[in-house]
Amino acid sequence: MPKPHALDTPPVQAGPPPAPTDTFTAWTGNRSLASIGTNAGSASIPFQRWKKFKEAFAPELVWEALAASSIPVRTLLDPFGGSGTTALAAQFLGVRPLTAEVNPYLADLITAKLTTYNLPGVREDHARVIEAAMSGVREEARKRFLPPTFVEPGVRDRYLFNADIAETIEHLMSCIESVESSDHRRLFRVVLSGVLLDFCNARVSGKGRRYRSNWRNRNVTPAALLGAYASHAEEILADLARFNYRPCSEFNVLLGDSRELNLSNHQIDLVVFSPPYPNSFDYTDVYNIELWMLGYLSEWSDNSRLRASTLSSHVQAPRAFDPAPDGSETLRSTLADLDVVRGSLWDRRIPEMIGGYFADLCAVLQRAIDALTPGGQVWMVVGDSRYSNVDIRVARILTELMIHRGMVLVENRPFRSMRASPQQGGRAELAETLIVVKKPK
Repeated sequence: MPKPHALDTPPVQAGPPPAPTDTFTAWTGNRSLASIGTNAGSASIPFQRWKKFKEAFAPELVWEALAASSIPVRTLLDPFGGSGTTALAAQFLGVRPLTAEVNPYLADLITAKLTTYNLPGVREDHARVIEAAMSGVREEARKRFLPPTFVEPGVRDRYLFNADIAETIEHLMSCIESVESSDHRRLFRVVLSGVLLDFCNARVSGKGRRYRSNWRNRNVTPAALLGAYASHAEEILADLARFNYRPCSEFNVLLGDSRELNLSNHQIDLVVFSPPYPNSFDYTDVYNIELWMLGYLSEWSDNSRLRASTLSSHVQAPRAFDPAPDGSETLRSTLADLDVVRGSLWDRRIPEMIGGYFADLCAVLQRAIDALTPGGQVWMVVGDSRYSNVDIRVARILTELMIHRGMVLVENRPFRSMRASPQQGGRAELAETLIVVKKPK
């Protein structure tokens, strides 16, 4: 078993990687990045501009991972699909992506990006949706449940959508659902998701949901919503017209809990991902509005099941946490330190949550490693956390856990410092790190 000092292995100084494919260079704009550990500027890249995301790494990281592989890469796994950066980059680089995502809205977004379309057919269906939505002829609104705070009059006169905007969204959704092609329906829902929050009375950020300061006086109209939808659809269609065909058109998106991935029928050559960070932020909240308004959730139990299927990175939802895994002295001492300060923690379950977080990650990684080709690598971008001045050194803990499970450390590369949440002091001292481990041959 490697000694603990192996955890501090310096970055590998390899030669320059081979040039990416022409289509990948065209997609990313052949840009020069100060760091591939940030998505700064990625929002302007085709497909990535469909919906704004805070991502952990740039598409160029996938190119670097492929270039560094000592074995041929035919299939690349991302067990936390998110916005689809890894999967889309893989297609542009000629590799088949296999992606898992527990959030049904995000799974649809990824699938919409990866699909090859009959563009004349998409344009015909888009024209029909726009014509029907703007005709003024509306069928009786569907009777479906939405949380009471979503639509005017809301709760205590606070609501996310004005009544006429909510009715327009519902009508547009009905027009979209009348489209025969499931691929086209999915794509048009993604179009709507890209403009939905512009007409919402609240903003959504890493701090949660906050009402806009002038939300009662905002001049948002149904005509403006339909115009924004039509305009965003044209932007997306322009991206598809330019990049509808990529070096690899194949893909597989698995909707479900990453801890329960069935990879028995897959041979994986490379794994690239960034998991949710253990910062006690419920990532389902970020997309809660899209999930409800676009019909992915229809009752409270749907929301509860989804929250229980996510990684144990937060304590906001009632759940049982799996016990901490063996193999990391840093994790053992960290949990002991957290237990000492349990009384000062803003939630007494945080020590159990941290243990459960690493248990969940180990479960995900073990399934991936079992399917990984000998010599294959796992690239992980992870972020540290802090509670009551107890540092959760995620990169060190994960490295120890992976070495304990027989993986070989290739690289441990600090990317940048992140600002802690207000509960953690708000200081920009939390490391974000790339870990690369390799399965022995």
